[in-house]
Amino acid sequence: MSEPDQLRLGAIDIGTNTIRLVVVEVEDDGTYRVLENEREMTRLGHGLYESGRLSEESMELSLQALGRMKTIAEGLGVTELQAIATAAVREASNGRTFRRRAERQHGLRIRVINSREEARLAFLSFARQFSLDGRPVAMVDIGGGSVEVVLAAGTLIDRVYSLPLGALRLTEGWLHNDPITKKDWSRLKKTIDNTIKRRIGKPPFKVQTLVGSGGTFSTLGSIAKSQREGNIGSVQGYSLSRVQAVEILRRLRQATIEERRQMGGLSPDRADIIVAGIAVIARLAKHLGCSEIRVNEGGVREGLFLSMIAERRKGKRAAAAISDRMEWVRKFARKSHWNEAHCEHVANLSIQIFDCLQQKFDLPEPGREILQAAALLHDIGYLIGHAKHHKHAYHLIMYGDLPAFSAREVELIANVARYHRRAFPKKSHTNFARLQKSDRRLVRNLSGILRVADGLDRAHAQSVTSIACHVNKNRISMRVEAEAPPQVELWDANRKAGLLEKVLDRRLELEWAGADAAAVLETRVDRPGTGRKS
Repeated sequence: MSEPDQLRLGAIDIGTNTIRLVVVEVEDDGTYRVLENEREMTRLGHGLYESGRLSEESMELSLQALGRMKTIAEGLGVTELQAIATAAVREASNGRTFRRRAERQHGLRIRVINSREEARLAFLSFARQFSLDGRPVAMVDIGGGSVEVVLAAGTLIDRVYSLPLGALRLTEGWLHNDPITKKDWSRLKKTIDNTIKRRIGKPPFKVQTLVGSGGTFSTLGSIAKSQREGNIGSVQGYSLSRVQAVEILRRLRQATIEERRQMGGLSPDRADIIVAGIAVIARLAKHLGCSEIRVNEGGVREGLFLSMIAERRKGKRAAAAISDRMEWVRKFARKSHWNEAHCEHVANLSIQIFDCLQQKFDLPEPGREILQAAALLHDIGYLIGHAKHHKHAYHLIMYGDLPAFSAREVELIANVARYHRRAFPKKSHTNFARLQKSDRRLVRNLSGILRVADGLDRAHAQSVTSIACHVNKNRISMRVEAEAPPQVELWDANRKAGLLEKVLDRRLELEWAGADAAAVLETRVDRPGTGRKS
């Protein structure tokens, strides 16, 4: 068979319950069309959560399915075929054995992904399929072993959670009777609620819409569509209310397995695990305050081939990339509807302060771009809300699209933006504690600079045009240029100077270049060093 003219990619998602293959043909502009979409329910994780191992029977069924899928993909002339495995292979004590057998029997290398990567891939699919105009949304991917939850503002990720609440895991752990008894149902619901409260806690913001992927969501959409319209067809983008989901769940849990198999829209092979799966949807929607549930028929497998497409286009993208890395930062910032004038000005002031202090305090040159990027992004958390916008900024940056920066650089940028206000960096903060010692020092220095620069544009009027510094053994004197006395800016910069004074062990004195002594004194405030002021 001759090779196809177009690029063809294959992605295999090996889940706890189901194995899926998708083959796509990719155009030069990155768009694609699906050539094959195959699924086999092999129940790879059957018995895993009691024994801790993949059973021989489930491994054999899964290996046979993988062999067939590889043959299909090769027959379609794929240029590249990737296979990933999630919770079952990730958690099983003999997961490595399964992977070795797949490679030995079929020449198929399986990459085990962690829960965070699983959530990222599912979110790539969501971002491709839905446009929510920056509104807060919950993206949920339910598998057989785990549930990934992403809280986002439009396509910008704020939080990622992984919950051990997969449909197969819960069914085997809690639902032992047919029909389901009140006792079993009560225990299941309590387990789900307690896990959600422990792992997620109080949601960082309210969301109206929950978008879900995975077989449980597709089945829920099919049941609802069958009831409402009498036919099924595609359920991509299908919307139903939380009330509808709860009513469907009530009917399902009161029925026997055989009765569920006869219900419209419900595939018989999901009849045993569907109650646990939809129970997770209903309890999550309630906890997050979502009134609407929408279905994404894509999910992890679609995210995988989207990632493959992006990786292949990365070389072209890099070749055509703007030489200034900050343009990638600005591109990302625009997605958050940033206050461009303010953030650009704070970035400019931050760099001026950095340049003034760099040689005296041995600030590393790479820190200059880290500071500039953090300053440009320090307020993007306003997309989520004002009260904790510095914390939201951290999460948005950590999960954001900054391809010109390494993972370490992104984490530094996120931390500097995180500490542009409120509490000082401290080791009791998980995000800060996991940094290397030298990076923690850098974050303290850069955050201290960013706080002062942010204060110097308190009124968002860009009135301070330039800064000159003089350093001696006791203090740092900063003279700011402005057409008129910038009293509000000097007051706020003084108020926010505590962190910089602490890390540089100098008293900071700020004054307007044209001010007299009395005017300067009026702007000075006491700083106890708590770091708790805005």
